[in-house]
Amino acid sequence: MDKDQNNDTVLELIEFFYPIHYKVGMALEDSLRLGKLTRKQVAILWLIRSEGAQGRQIQRKRIEQLLSGWFEISGSAITKSLRAMARPPLGLIQMAEDPRSGREKQVWLTPKGERFVQQMVARGCQFVSGLAQNFSAEEIREVIVFFRRLTEVIKARPAANGAAARS
Repeated sequence: MDKDQNNDTVLELIEFFYPIHYKVGMALEDSLRLGKLTRKQVAILWLIRSEGAQGRQIQRKRIEQLLSGWFEISGSAITKSLRAMARPPLGLIQMAEDPRSGREKQVWLTPKGERFVQQMVARGCQFVSGLAQNFSAEEIREVIVFFRRLTEVIKARPAANGAAARS
């Protein structure tokens, strides 16, 4: 592919990706919120599920590291979100001092939080299934391959190339 064709292809990818990132991403987040959480709280629960020990426990510091790659968010805003999820009526998480460091906190899902995350995942699957019914199985596999490879490329980038490399 020559340089002009490559530039046109990259531009076409950007023109598709940017709106999809926001329109589809935000619609998916809205479905995961179940009408009860903020977008950041959903992201915190997803990080606990995907990055935490057994999908249930993670250090608060690790939440901050991962979340800062997705949002412009302060440590105090993360603490505020965590406290709101720990208190009634939500009661989705518990926080306690990390036995390895008095300065660090451990965050883990309560049984209610585990059930809520299961509902989030089910709701997310329903949302994506609604979109997926418009595509062939082969098209869906191609998208999965593309996103898997894109994730590998982003993770391999040096941290100096931006926040995306941190996540």
